[in-house]
Amino acid sequence: MRSTKLDLAVIIINFNSSEFTQKCIQSVLENTTSQITYEIIVVDNASKKEDYKALKNYINHLNNSKISLYKSRINTGFGGGNMHGVQFANANYYLFLNNDTLLLNDPIKTCFDFMEKTEDAALCGGQIYNEHQKKEVSFDHFTSFGREVFGKKILELVFPRTKPNRRKLYKKPIPVDYVNGSFMFFRAEDFDSVGGFDTNIFLYFEESDICYRLKKSKKKTYFVPSASYLHYQGKSVEKTAWDIKTKIELKTSMFYVIRKNYGYFHYQMLRIFFIIRYGLVSIIKPKYFRLFQRILIGLPLGKSLKHEQNIQA
Repeated sequence: MRSTKLDLAVIIINFNSSEFTQKCIQSVLENTTSQITYEIIVVDNASKKEDYKALKNYINHLNNSKISLYKSRINTGFGGGNMHGVQFANANYYLFLNNDTLLLNDPIKTCFDFMEKTEDAALCGGQIYNEHQKKEVSFDHFTSFGREVFGKKILELVFPRTKPNRRKLYKKPIPVDYVNGSFMFFRAEDFDSVGGFDTNIFLYFEESDICYRLKKSKKKTYFVPSASYLHYQGKSVEKTAWDIKTKIELKTSMFYVIRKNYGYFHYQMLRIFFIIRYGLVSIIKPKYFRLFQRILIGLPLGKSLKHEQNIQA
């Protein structure tokens, strides 16, 4: 590892979507100022051989010393893949960037400047645009019993100071519970101090969990609206094949985070609420019966998709 730290390490995960990863890399190279020293660390999360080969050939063709590629023999999910990549980083800041994103202006410089002058900030995120150039919700409120039972809008009405309106247009940075996981710009020392992402989680709620832990250590998360990027939603997840599996995985991660951060009573109260809710829903929509069954047994991590992954040759 080099002795002198760079300003930034950009960490990107590829999973069977090398075309998006290539475009993402290109957007970083084209839209990042030369004033910032950075490296791009790409982690292939056990993609199919053809996809990995295409990505490797692309990176070799670029012949750019800023870019390095590491292959994992097993799909470790969002948190695990990023924690694999961060081991090779040597920088003052980490940017965890989804491969299905494109930088629209120079959000890296915007976030870097903001973090340099904001001492209590552990991380920040920018404004998301979809492929139709429309603004999307870019931050959210912590996963909790109140959020799931009463809804986000009620929380925003009751607690406007701590739960800002997610759909309002903002001109200045504001503190929020957590930003979208597709673009998370961390101060490296803060990320490291809480142990990074929880690799028990395979998919979903990783950003809520780490931001909650950072808040407990008196560090803040900020939404910076002037930093903008495009996000193609969920291109690394095979939604048609994983429809109900994805829903079960989402709830599995959510229940794990709630029990971990709020305790057993909080977890059990929400489980009872969801047993009633999905018990009724599954009568009308039988496809939800599998989710109802999983909630009945407490949505254990032992049945996560993480444990369905195979080690590749």
